[in-house]
Amino acid sequence: MTTISPRTADGTGATRGAGGHDARAGGGTAAPPTAAAARDSDAATAPPHAGTATPTPHAGTATAPPHVQGTSPAEARSSGRFLARAALVTAVLSVAGSVLGLVRDQALARLFGAGGETDAFLVAWTVPEFAATLLIEDGLAFALVPMFSLALARRARGAAGDPVRALVASTLPRLALAFGAAGALVAVAAPVLVRALAPGLPDHALAVDCTRLTATCVVSFGLAGYCSAALRAHRRFLAPAAIYVAYNTGIIAVMFVLGGRWGVRAAAAGVAVGGVLMVAAQLPSLLRRLKRHEGERPSVVADEAARPLALALFATVLLFALCRQSQVLIERFLASGLHSGAISHLNYAQKVAQIPMTLSLMLCTVTFPVVARALADGDTERARDRVERDVALAACLVLLGAATVVACAPQIVQLLFQRGAFTAADTAATAGVMRVYALGLLGQTVVGALARSYFSAGRASWYPLGAMAVGVVATAVAGASAVGPWGVSGIAAANAAGITVTAALLLAGMGPRSVPVRVRRVLGDLGRVVPAAAVATGAGALAADGVAGAGAAVSLAVGAATVGGVFAVLCLALRVRGPGAVLRTVRPARSPSLSPRSVTQRHPHGRSRFRFPFRADR
Repeated sequence: MTTISPRTADGTGATRGAGGHDARAGGGTAAPPTAAAARDSDAATAPPHAGTATPTPHAGTATAPPHVQGTSPAEARSSGRFLARAALVTAVLSVAGSVLGLVRDQALARLFGAGGETDAFLVAWTVPEFAATLLIEDGLAFALVPMFSLALARRARGAAGDPVRALVASTLPRLALAFGAAGALVAVAAPVLVRALAPGLPDHALAVDCTRLTATCVVSFGLAGYCSAALRAHRRFLAPAAIYVAYNTGIIAVMFVLGGRWGVRAAAAGVAVGGVLMVAAQLPSLLRRLKRHEGERPSVVADEAARPLALALFATVLLFALCRQSQVLIERFLASGLHSGAISHLNYAQKVAQIPMTLSLMLCTVTFPVVARALADGDTERARDRVERDVALAACLVLLGAATVVACAPQIVQLLFQRGAFTAADTAATAGVMRVYALGLLGQTVVGALARSYFSAGRASWYPLGAMAVGVVATAVAGASAVGPWGVSGIAAANAAGITVTAALLLAGMGPRSVPVRVRRVLGDLGRVVPAAAVATGAGALAADGVAGAGAAVSLAVGAATVGGVFAVLCLALRVRGPGAVLRTVRPARSPSLSPRSVTQRHPHGRSRFRFPFRADR
């Protein structure tokens, strides 16, 4: 399965997901608005104590973090409510983006069907898929969120000048220039790129035209990803969560306005317009963050020592994201030699199957800055607990969604796409592929959750790239072997196998290279929820087939309800830890107590002794 991408209509960024994509969880009772919320148009604001500076302890002194030393129960509750509100805001807007993504895909299927013309556009869509993964969801986010978190910590403890503005001044111009150069290169090399991606594609010229239109997203996605990372590090989640609402709105509008005259090229033009709207949705909020300290001159000297480290970090995260997204290349290459519409069937199946992954990774998107700040403060225990709970909850959510997808795939595809040029034969083919894709959703989610942990310390790490490379090789070998006898289903199975291999390697490598999670505990959580999902899938499929004569809508409703009911009962019986993670996130924290480990342990990657009183994950 590929990562979260623009075509998945995710709102994570987020991928990227999904990428995804890249978990829409949240809830709890919202706390009364803080003073900061009253002054700011952002819906998700930092808790009142989020900007409090704490004196730096003397070197060698074992000092408890502020959340252990002096955080009152009221402050802890405020932080917990803040994280819950941020998750809820992200969930609502991400779901809205996913719904608009489905509307976009329905419009694409209705206007252009699943034939050679759509195949040509989807080959061109490889460009925004890669751009989203590299620049919005996995790449820039993994690199920039820890960098901004460290800069915010230095600003809070009174560093000279403004470290945040210095970081922007030293990175944004160079990155913008790189984005522009990369976009121009893609446009010029479009004929060679299309030939390499899909050598068997019938309409080569149409794919080249669409690729040149989508090349603009390299610039717009890069700027959008920069804004998203900076805002999330500032604990501002409203604008970043809204980017896929703006993006999909732009694509839908342009397709309907220009589709009659331009054909499928209108969808490519919509990608260009949607990318610009992603930047416009975030830029005002980011400018407000920076203007609050515009009276302080940036101290460029303070960032000079960090530049070599930043370059290495950018290299590792971008190569990891590029390697992960290369699964798309394998998929397109293998499918281009099959029957007309094969790429389209893979595309429609994948984007629907990835929705559960996109939803499951939403919480990881919200808590990534929390983990990064905890590691910057040297609090590995808090980071470990947060990552373990995130993986447990994300796995619970994605397996519930995967069970529903497998049990009710024909009904889902029929309701979403079977109209206009999309025929019943397309529905059957897409549903079969979608069921196979769903087998890799757990691996996709584990990779998305754990990859953030490897880069959350703001330090270059080559191990995730190696693990991803092994998974890509497994995908290529399995896909080449399976495409002959099984066609598109074999390609989907190869993707599921490859990403599962990567997930296993990332989990095995946790420890000194990353947040030191307890692998046996994570495996224990997964070992309870997987059987529950398998039983729920069978029960849901039987229930949906039993009322198939009542229509697709009724059959889907009965099947999904059965899957949800059986899954919930089994999770309670097996004491699955996922739902408990939500309750521990949103309910009031218990009175703080000193922990010898939290007082004395220092993470080897932590480069700041500043302790930040933010306890949203406890």
